[in-house]
Amino acid sequence: MKHMKYKCNKKNVFYSILALYKLTYPFLYWSFCLVLATRESAFVHAIASAGVAFAVTRSCAEGSATICGCDARHKGPPGDGWKWGGCSEDVEFGSMVSREFADARENRPDARSAMNRQNNEAGRTSLNDNMFLKCKCHGLSGSCEVKTCWWSQPDFRVIGDYMKDKYDSASEMVVEKHQESRGWVETLRPKYNYFKPPTDTDLVYYETSPNFCDPNPETGSFGTRDRACNVSSHGIDGCDLLCCGRGHNTRTEKRREKCNCIFHWCCYVSCQECTRVYDVHTCK
Repeated sequence: MKHMKYKCNKKNVFYSILALYKLTYPFLYWSFCLVLATRESAFVHAIASAGVAFAVTRSCAEGSATICGCDARHKGPPGDGWKWGGCSEDVEFGSMVSREFADARENRPDARSAMNRQNNEAGRTSLNDNMFLKCKCHGLSGSCEVKTCWWSQPDFRVIGDYMKDKYDSASEMVVEKHQESRGWVETLRPKYNYFKPPTDTDLVYYETSPNFCDPNPETGSFGTRDRACNVSSHGIDGCDLLCCGRGHNTRTEKRREKCNCIFHWCCYVSCQECTRVYDVHTCK
């Protein structure tokens, strides 16, 4: 998300929830107005919901919370050469807390609530999809005579990258109204029938994103002027796309860095300090 055209600060109600994601992706400061039902808003809801579930699940496994603990429900038979041990993280409990927190206000019969519920659940589902078996060896001198394993969440950066892929492939929807016994209800259906319908793991949206090329206080866009770009890339981080056709400036920048590092027995590393010159490209 670093090289996308929108750049955000913390002016929204989700900034405290997204603190975990900010620590992992320090270049993100979300300020985009969540009023619009865009794919950016879909991503924010998904990553926030996943962040709540992730933090609760990790706290339970670490013993920081008294109302939960390790997960003993999904162990199954052990594999060859290892047995169950450690503390499997209870992602179902974390997802339940996230569901009660993030979905508490999403019970209206309108399209935006339906969109938010879908994206919140997609964020939580990303944790289940990325759980992995973590193992530790026991024995003399690390001989691994006994190996114990448990279910663990990945680093949150993995979740962020996973949701970024979901952002790129988000499904555009249209709003339909129909009447039920409780009154008019809005639902979502895919805009294009020739694409596969979204699953529980996909993000959905139904409004077009604003133009992030220019500053716009109403949408929270800072524009892309003075943003660093990659002159050799043809992707979204490239100067052609990120600078919205305005061109870019190039300057040289000197940086002092550690170099020629040597490991000494035992046990420290000594380095020299070198000055290197870099070309820095920024959007006009």
